[in-house]
Amino acid sequence: MKKTAKWIEKAMNLLFLFCGLLTILFVIVITIFLIVSGIPAIKEIGIIDFLFGDTWASTAAEPSYGILPFILTSVYGTCGAIVIGVPVGLLCAVFLAKMAPKRVGNAVRNVVDLLAGIPSVVYGLVGMIIIVPWVRDLFNLPDGASLFSAIIVLAIMILSSVISVSETSIQAVPREYEEASLALGATKTETVFKVVVPAAKSGIVTAVVLGIGRAIGEAMAIMMVSGNVANMPKLFGSVRFLTTAVASEMSYSSGLQRQALFSIALVLFLFIMMINLALNVAIKKDKK
Repeated sequence: MKKTAKWIEKAMNLLFLFCGLLTILFVIVITIFLIVSGIPAIKEIGIIDFLFGDTWASTAAEPSYGILPFILTSVYGTCGAIVIGVPVGLLCAVFLAKMAPKRVGNAVRNVVDLLAGIPSVVYGLVGMIIIVPWVRDLFNLPDGASLFSAIIVLAIMILSSVISVSETSIQAVPREYEEASLALGATKTETVFKVVVPAAKSGIVTAVVLGIGRAIGEAMAIMMVSGNVANMPKLFGSVRFLTTAVASEMSYSSGLQRQALFSIALVLFLFIMMINLALNVAIKKDKK
């Protein structure tokens, strides 16, 4: 029996190792594919013209492949979604973990889980029907499909990730921390926000990273509510994100245009990698 148990344990260890190495392999393959597919267009167009050009006209008689409007739109849209979605998600997570009655907490968790399972195209459809007309009427605009509408949709979409991961991190904080704070005379609210939340900071940052990844990588929903026009970003103007630039033109692209779309995907990939790296470095410095 002992020998059988040891063999099973060794087999499981090998299986876990294989899965871990397979994940790394997938990342390496994707990275190599994007580099090989994206570099030729950047070389032909010129890295300065490609990254800092403010005009995208891939189907014109004299095509232009400047993606600065896409980069700025993605940055503004992601930052706006984080500014709106993270505070709401964090406060909801605190409520679920420390303040909600059991029945209410279970009901809200079910809604959060449902929010995570809704397809992105449904978010886009609801945004088109409700948010876009609301923005148009509220701000007296000719068209409500804009960066602002996209920010609202993205903020709603990242809530599930932020709430779920933040709540798990808050609940993982040892109960002794909370009891010691209460014993010293702190109120429950002070204990939660000055002891528990700071102790769960690494998990909350992970939730923010997941939210950023969801926001910056979304295509279908924001394509339906942003106007999908390659303009320099304005809060109430039609815009196009990096993801929607690839999704909207890939089906009919060819030649240099297709290579340029792969280059956009490479920029997006590097952008997400840099964000993750920067946040991980910040977390490690804070721990030290």
